[in-house]
Amino acid sequence: MRVAVIGLGYVGTTTAACLAAAGHQIVGVDVNPLKAEMIGGGESPIIEEGITERLSEAVAAGRLRATGSAADAVAVTEISLICVGTPSRANGSLDLEHLLAATRTVGEALAVVEHYHVVAVRSTMLPGTLEEQVVPVLEEASGKRAGPDFGVAVNPEFLREGDAVRDFTNPPFTLIGEFDERSGETLAGLYRKIEAPLVRTEVRVAEGVKYASNIFHALKISFANEMGVLLRSLGVDPYSVLDIFKMDTRLNISGAYLRPGFAFGGSCLPKDLRAALHAAKSHDLDLPVLGSILPGNEAHLRRGVEMIVETGKKKVGILGFSFKAGTDDLRESPMVMLVEALLGKGFDLKIYDRDVSLARLVGANKEYIETAIPHIASLMSDEIDEVIGGAEVVVIGTADPDFAAIPARLGSEIVVVDLIRVGEDPSSFGPGYRGISW
Repeated sequence: MRVAVIGLGYVGTTTAACLAAAGHQIVGVDVNPLKAEMIGGGESPIIEEGITERLSEAVAAGRLRATGSAADAVAVTEISLICVGTPSRANGSLDLEHLLAATRTVGEALAVVEHYHVVAVRSTMLPGTLEEQVVPVLEEASGKRAGPDFGVAVNPEFLREGDAVRDFTNPPFTLIGEFDERSGETLAGLYRKIEAPLVRTEVRVAEGVKYASNIFHALKISFANEMGVLLRSLGVDPYSVLDIFKMDTRLNISGAYLRPGFAFGGSCLPKDLRAALHAAKSHDLDLPVLGSILPGNEAHLRRGVEMIVETGKKKVGILGFSFKAGTDDLRESPMVMLVEALLGKGFDLKIYDRDVSLARLVGANKEYIETAIPHIASLMSDEIDEVIGGAEVVVIGTADPDFAAIPARLGSEIVVVDLIRVGEDPSSFGPGYRGISW
């Protein structure tokens, strides 16, 4: 394919070199004449293993050249990949000046181009940026409409400095956020030779994946650093601990728990966090990441309470009471805390939980129910229909399979507050449905 790479910094140079090595015809574009001159001469403006060899070979084979004119590049290509930087401003917001300037230049070039052309942004930008800022600039500058007249897409990069070539040629996936099907299909042609899943999704989803990835990487680094400091203070080798920790690919290094839902609870997580933070305090350690976990969990619990309060309705049916489905464990259950908060605000509650109802008779939590929360136990029912029958708001608090069909059963006048996401497509549940994090 014929591709214009706009911006020959780290991402642009790597992209141009790897696509040219894959056999595509690349025209690099940069406002800095030195960068364009270096690329055109087969030299790399960045230090990165494997880049110079690919650049020099591609230039010698006639598959790569560089220019300072976006108009010239767009005129002879099918796709423009915008790879300019989006740095931080002093207040932390993104500085989109370079991105929008490059976008305008490409849009002006599109005004005189007769063939179909896809503009894909590889720059990192917050969800909504393409649709709310990039597309309007392209349409204004070109006098054309995105979709019918030209294509638009997001094509985030996931390149680590020092490993960029390996990351480009052997990625876990290639991601395209497509404005429409034609845009995505055209852009997908660039990656036919890369043996990795090609994910085509909505534009905002693709923008969000890039942010989720980078923020999670930062979180992992901070977690490892703070655990290292804590473990060292307790006389433990952090590398020995974390090397074994990483062997668990079922829970620790996996997709487990990476699913928005309600607050955590139970007999382990809150207790062990408090113990670790107490130990850190006794050693005069400042661990802000670990120290923020419990307050963050409490804030999320308050969101659940606020969602119910904001309905303006007082009759509430609670489905699920233990800290997770399939257990009668009420120790530090966020649902118990939510119920206590609602009772304190004068709500009329009825509660159903099959496992907790059984525990009232024979379970390990029988004494806890009878002594610590008898005022809540009196609100419990053994029948789902009794709980939802007189409710104005139904709260789904655990992933009991019996609750999956509840939203579809209720009329539009009943508000459903879902704290655990009972379905893959909540939009089908109607106007009364509300998810806590989705």
